Amino acid sequence: MNRAVSKKQFSISCLTALLVLAMTSPRATAQDATSLIAPGESVRKLAGGMKFTEGPVWLPKERKLVFSDIPNSKLMQWSEGKGLSVFRQSEQANGNILDLQGRLISCQHAARNLVRTEADGSITVLADKWEGKRFNSPNDVAVKSDGSLWFSDPPWGLTGAAEIPGHWVFKLDPKTGKVEPVIKDLAMPNGINFSPDEGRLYVADTGGHQKHPDPAFHKLKGGVHCYELSRDGRLGKKLFVIEHGSDGMTVDTKGNLYTTHNKVQVYDADGKKLEMIDVPEGPANVTFGGDDYKTLFITARTSLYAVKLKNAGAKPPGAQW
Repeated sequence: MNRAVSKKQFSISCLTALLVLAMTSPRATAQDATSLIAPGESVRKLAGGMKFTEGPVWLPKERKLVFSDIPNSKLMQWSEGKGLSVFRQSEQANGNILDLQGRLISCQHAARNLVRTEADGSITVLADKWEGKRFNSPNDVAVKSDGSLWFSDPPWGLTGAAEIPGHWVFKLDPKTGKVEPVIKDLAMPNGINFSPDEGRLYVADTGGHQKHPDPAFHKLKGGVHCYELSRDGRLGKKLFVIEHGSDGMTVDTKGNLYTTHNKVQVYDADGKKLEMIDVPEGPANVTFGGDDYKTLFITARTSLYAVKLKNAGAKPPGAQW
């Protein structure tokens, strides 16, 4: 029996085998089975022409997004029907969230404080000092189910003299006004988020910087630090560190963490990298919104972007909105 096979026959056989394999193998791609992006969706630009966008937060009752344009000292607003407009002036607001009652909480660089916007539009200063010393420039904030506000205080927006001997993460009880530092060993703490079950606290560190008063912090590398959190809100041991740092962050109902480091980078609750979402401009912060809470809004330098995802964003336990 002649086993010799011509080059033509061999090529045809290989092509046939490849076609059969392609037809019978799983076809998971970056945009269907494995991706967190909803099928057929992609990142789209909603608005532009700003200086540096940050701190997006969705207002469910008004069905609009509010976010910061830091250098312009303005809070902007965007909605599907009306597009982009000014929400109100600010003192270089950065991070924004809603408290459990649905009131807007803002970290302000220039004013070096944490403020709340009341239902009538008036502004209440929640905190601007720790033990008589002014904050550096509150950057980002997260709310816990007990109503406490946890916020980072690096000097990125500091214009006057530093009064606090470090760059710390603070905890504020809005009911009593008590402020206490909870993390002191990071170089430049930035984005901050609780896991959906509040069993973990994620804090981004931008890394060493010459602005830190202690030279020992200048060489620290950036990263996202995951801390264990007890049921009564006490900070426990550090569970792991994601190598790449982040600016603002958010979480979905599955516990996945969405960070902003050059791109939107997504990790599971244990720090395993799941996906990277490309954005035309470098992202600075992210939040979920929309009627089904499945739209990821992205503030990126001069613009605002959005993309529809498969999972909904996680609301703080006890939120009344």
